[in-house]
Formats: sequence, structure tokens, C-alpha cells
Amino acid sequence: MAGGQERILRGRIRSVQATKKITRAMELIAASRIVKAQQRVQAAVPYSEQITAVVRDLAAAGASRDTPFLAGRSEVKTTCYVAVTADRGLCGGYNTGVLRAVEGEVKADVLAGKNYIVVPVGRKAESYLRFRDYKLGEGFAGFSDSPAHADAIAIGQYVVDLFVSGAVDKVELVYTRFISAGSQEVVLRPLVPLDTEAVTAGGQEGVSADYEYEPDPTTILNHLLPRYVEARIYAALLNAAASEHAFRQRAMKSATDNAEELIKNLSRIMNRARQDSITTEIMEIVGGAEALSSGDKDETARLIELALEDNLTSGRI
Repeated sequence: MAGGQERILRGRIRSVQATKKITRAMELIAASRIVKAQQRVQAAVPYSEQITAVVRDLAAAGASRDTPFLAGRSEVKTTCYVAVTADRGLCGGYNTGVLRAVEGEVKADVLAGKNYIVVPVGRKAESYLRFRDYKLGEGFAGFSDSPAHADAIAIGQYVVDLFVSGAVDKVELVYTRFISAGSQEVVLRPLVPLDTEAVTAGGQEGVSADYEYEPDPTTILNHLLPRYVEARIYAALLNAAASEHAFRQRAMKSATDNAEELIKNLSRIMNRARQDSITTEIMEIVGGAEALSSGDKDETARLIELALEDNLTSGRI
């Protein structure tokens, strides 16, 4: 029994060691990708800031704010949530945080008698929400760990079409903002219509911009606002990618540490089982030797008794 237990434990240790190699490799890969993802986030900041500044200048130059992107709807009946998650798992609570935030907003809308639609970005969001029968729009997946600007354009065009067509009255973006390698947070940001205060912040009332626009500022603003929406989506995708790698690095490090601890515990149990097996074998050997030695003594005494009886009957004693 002890030998069989030892073989089982040895097999489990080999299995955990193989798993540990995989989690360690995934940890190193995620750690190496965090740096590149963080650099992409920082590289996208100047473009985002510049396009925001141009929009502010257009607003200050007298562009009409009656555009649907800024005016919004008098009553919000349907809200679209763009949920940005990962295509793969093994990244701790990264996907769970975004999905819980979306579910909370959807529940609040349903209780308020409002309609909703969720645009899943990432396979995890689509599979999770579809399994639970949420109302879903078109899904986007396959680029969560390394998004391109073309992916943001596709998402932006889709949600802008939903808003312009009147299918939804508001679009909100739910993603994980990357603060540092050790800190990320799930945020809910309005996407369409744009936050008027954020777009026109910094502009002073009654002061015109020092630019001449051709064509007029309103036309330029109408063409530029969709690009502004795409820039915000792209920044969110980059933040989400960096956060995904950070979550996966921490999750794989925790898995590797747990594997090491499990290997230690299994090794102790196996050594204890081996010692019990050796002790049992030694006891069996000692018991057998004692049985053999006691058997030899009994046989010698029997021979002596037989010899004495023969001598008595023959009259020699």
C-alpha cells in the first residue's frame, strides 16, 4: 500500500512540476509584454491630447454644438455599453471586474425601465454575456493583447452608426485603466455623446481661437468628432491590453508560487510514506528473523527430549 501511494504522489509531483514550468513561462512572457504595452499607452497620449485640443479650438472658434455628438438626446431610453475584456483567460480577476461593472449598469437600467445593448470586445465578454442571454450587438475579438488602430476604427464606426441611427441614445465605454504595473482600475466613461465640459474645457467664453478654418469650424468639427471617438476607443484598448498583461503576470506568479508550495507539501508526504514503507519492511524482516530463531530453539529442545527418552528406555540412564 505504501509503495502504491508513493508512486501516486510521485506522479502528482511530476504533473505539478510540468504545470509550474508553464505558469512560469507565461509569467515571464506577460512581464515582457507589459513594458511594450505601457510604451504604446504613453505613445498614444500626445495624439489624444492634440485632437482634444483641436476640438476645443473649434468649439472656441464658434463651431455649432448642435451636432448629435455633443447635443445628445433629451431622453435616454437605450444605452449601449462597450465592454472591453480579454480573448483568453488565466489573467486573474481582469475579465470579472469589467463584466461585473457591466452587469451592475445593466441591472440598474432594467430596474429603471430602460433598454440596453452590450457590444462585447473580447471573446470572454461575448461568451459570458451570450451564455446569460444578455442583449448583444456585434462582437469584436482577436486583438485584446495587441490592439491596432484599425480595430478601434471598426468599433467606433459601429457604435457611432448605432447612435446616429437612433438605435441607442447613449454609448458608454467599460474597460480597465492602466495606472501602473501594480495598479489598474475598472472605469466607466461616456463615449457618445461626448462630454461637452471635457471637450470645451480650457476655452474661455467670448474669446475666439487664433486660427482661420476652411471650411467652416462646424463642418470640420462634424468630421473630426468621429475621429475623436476612435481615438478614445483606441486609448481604452491600449489601456485594457496593458492591464490584461499586468493581471496575467500577477496571476501566473501566484500560480507558480502555489505550485512550488504544493510540490513541497507533496514531497513531504511522499518522504513520509517512503519512511513508513521502509519501517514496515524492516519490521517484517526483524519479525521473520525472530520467528526463524525461535523455531530453531524449539527444534533443538525437541531433539534433546527425544534423546533422553531413548536413553531411558534402553536403560543407559
